[in-house]
Amino acid sequence: MKTTVILATIVGTATAFTTHTRIQHRPTTTLTKSTLHMGGASGYATSLEGKKSKVAQIKTLLDSSEMVFSVPASSLSVAQVQSLRLSLPEGTTMSVVKNKLFSRACADTEFETASADLVKGANMWFFIEEDIGGSVKAWESFVKENGKQESHSILGGIIEGVAYDTAGVAAISKLPSKIELITKIAGSIKAVPTKVARVIKANPEKLARAIKLATAEESD
Repeated sequence: MKTTVILATIVGTATAFTTHTRIQHRPTTTLTKSTLHMGGASGYATSLEGKKSKVAQIKTLLDSSEMVFSVPASSLSVAQVQSLRLSLPEGTTMSVVKNKLFSRACADTEFETASADLVKGANMWFFIEEDIGGSVKAWESFVKENGKQESHSILGGIIEGVAYDTAGVAAISKLPSKIELITKIAGSIKAVPTKVARVIKANPEKLARAIKLATAEESD
């Protein structure tokens, strides 16, 4: 009897060890380094409505832009783009735009003809309302800090319907802005009455003598 009980116990124990519950394993997920998708590779951005929305957005930016210029959009990380965006002056917007969409947005604007030679390759566009010099300087500082001077120089730009190459954009960026010109002109106008008053105050006798002589000549 004892032998039977012992055998039964051994069989039960063996069964417990040899009977396994099937485990469902989750499929292995391959982790990849995060990248920046700035053109809309899929989803809403590639739908008809998404493209129409992008074109409308670019048209709005063009309407308020004094100048636009483009740079290569490749080989830029998310962190680098965020850092660049924060360094731009107020009134300047950067955006990666597919060439076809950019051309559609430029239709019937001063940018249409001039943009023909610039819509090649992957471009990041800068839409500048006022501060051209500050915007170009921000980009130049960015490429210098990230060692991209040779691979990411400015491709070209457009202002008042005229296309400029890299050197042309650099030259334009060194010109005084509209605000700077207005400030200088206002300062000059304001200084004129002050200078006149200073002359009058400094030479009252000469001024009186000149008026007297002029009056005498008219009387004669």
